[in-house]
Amino acid sequence: MSIARRQPARVGSYAARPAHPHPLHHERHRPEQTTLYRVVQQHAASFIAHTEASTGAELPRFIKDEFDAFLECGILAHGFLRLRCGECGHDKLLAFSCKRRGFCPSCGARRMSQTAAHLVDHVIPHVPVRQWVLSLPIPLRVLLAAQPELVTPVLQVVQRVVERHLLDVAGLKADEGQGGAVTLIQRFGSAANLNIHLHCLVLDGVYRCGADGAPSFVEADAPTDDELDALLHTVITRLMKMLTRRGVLVEDMGQAWLAELDADGEEARTLRQLQAAAITYRIAFGPRVGQKVLTLRGAMPREATARQPLCADIDGFSLHAAVRVEAHDRKRLEQLCRYITRPALSDERVQLNAAGQVELKLKTPWRDGTTHLVMSLTCLPIFGPAEA
Repeated sequence: MSIARRQPARVGSYAARPAHPHPLHHERHRPEQTTLYRVVQQHAASFIAHTEASTGAELPRFIKDEFDAFLECGILAHGFLRLRCGECGHDKLLAFSCKRRGFCPSCGARRMSQTAAHLVDHVIPHVPVRQWVLSLPIPLRVLLAAQPELVTPVLQVVQRVVERHLLDVAGLKADEGQGGAVTLIQRFGSAANLNIHLHCLVLDGVYRCGADGAPSFVEADAPTDDELDALLHTVITRLMKMLTRRGVLVEDMGQAWLAELDADGEEARTLRQLQAAAITYRIAFGPRVGQKVLTLRGAMPREATARQPLCADIDGFSLHAAVRVEAHDRKRLEQLCRYITRPALSDERVQLNAAGQVELKLKTPWRDGTTHLVMSLTCLPIFGPAEA
């Protein structure tokens, strides 16, 4: 029938995939059957009330709207399309989706697939691509969470440093070549914690114009560990200067610290305490405020390993550049694009245990063997771990 989905035959930057030989059966997404939906439905109102009572200020409107939209996403009672087959007369109901970017796993997964396909088919050319990942120390994560307008200048610093490195490797001046990059700013870690970091897919080389004006790609050699250390030093130095100029960082006698953040507004009184707790895996409210969230260890601890190749760590900053995709490997490139555009949560990793607590399964066990985080129902993923 006409509404049955078939495997899409994608065209664009690599060979189209063949259509699926048989129609795929379409099953309506039923969010009301998932643990995450039930938790939000039953406890979002009390969580909001408890937070506002504890801080003496209202949560920002956009957070409440995020919860409300999530609870309507995929629910037929909140609107749907009726699809009818012209041949057999069979009907299908397609519920409206929220299309939000917060924590809805369904809309996040759909956006991941669409964005990855668009990047591979229409944006990234057939040249090698290297992933550069910049992680920040906890004080700067707190700063960027409180002042998200600073994320763009931070990204600009990183891109200029990396592009200058690629031009130097190619032996070109700044006006003789041009690089390219796509960056996804992720606000979450693998444990639904607040962790603002940058995933940059950078063309592993630069374009330069030949005598006839046609661009040609000059492939770059992989950076050495020493070069990566030097690049991270440069990034840190320029970031500190930029943040000092903007007045959010104070430098004196060779020491640097964050300037006092404005905490007078209602949003500051409510969000900053939650953001700080979500960044550090600590409890935001209740009798165990400030303590670490509970964890379950079900895997053997891993021994400390030697330094990873092409991964520099300095004073809480980390720059990773070990992942590279060859020009012809478009399938792996799409997998990488899906990885950096993935949603913060998946329904399969959120479950309730026998005690009625929320267990969040980690995608990969931590070095100490931790496999799950355990949270009470006063904690919701949009803020990260809170009270256990």
